[in-house]
Amino acid sequence: MSEDDFAFAVNVTDTMDWSLVEEDFKFMMTLEPEGCFVLLNNSERVGIVTTVSFGKIGWIGNLIVSENYRKKGAGALLVRHSLDYLKNKTVETVGLYAYIDTIPFYRRIGFEYDSEFIVLQGKGFSSPVQADVREISIEDVRDIIDFDSSCFGSSRKKLLEPILLNSNNRCYMSCGNGQIVGYAAAKVYDGIAEIGPLVCLKGHNDLAAELLKTTLKSLDGYHVSMCIPKKESMIHNLLKASGFGESFSVARMFFGYPSGEDCIYMAESLERG
Repeated sequence: MSEDDFAFAVNVTDTMDWSLVEEDFKFMMTLEPEGCFVLLNNSERVGIVTTVSFGKIGWIGNLIVSENYRKKGAGALLVRHSLDYLKNKTVETVGLYAYIDTIPFYRRIGFEYDSEFIVLQGKGFSSPVQADVREISIEDVRDIIDFDSSCFGSSRKKLLEPILLNSNNRCYMSCGNGQIVGYAAAKVYDGIAEIGPLVCLKGHNDLAAELLKTTLKSLDGYHVSMCIPKKESMIHNLLKASGFGESFSVARMFFGYPSGEDCIYMAESLERG
């Protein structure tokens, strides 16, 4: 993929209402300059896929093929090319979020179902926060990246640094006994925001809820979306009681051994894990 392909990438993803813009693909290429691909039939662009590598863990996102070329092997070709690219980067485990009806497609390639996630949307709101939660400072960024790595299974420094250091975003953390227990970040755009990642140690459900409430309070009035594990019923119930609705579900799938520790968390995005 090059900048000349951005317009096609936006147009083809618009057919699925993904609401992506050229800046999204520019960011993906900044993260993984050689890992975003366009499929051609002769000189005609017919599909795209993006990847990102985090050491031994990689992620596939934004897989889409023009309607006239679907169910003809184009999507599988893009996925296999992405897997080859990531393996050459010494990636051992590749993850992705799949629409529920595409699970059989990915299984045929070798991915295995791991768990279900739910995309929720609603409005930011203000509510009382009880836990000791504070904004993340520049001095905290290295420690946050190390904490995240212990839960995710590999360092996401190249992704997290630009998120945590962007003054437009809302980023919070909580500590206990001098150690980080959890953090949350929200990417903020024009009147909209996407919460993620949210990472919290297992056994601290209440703190995860407080981190989420703090983040939503800072986004009062914004249209907010997030992707949470279905099993996190406490967070799910909090959001539903506050007016959030389910948009759709996805399956997290892995090619290779599942990654990360059993932490409470939200996805950073569907594209990047």
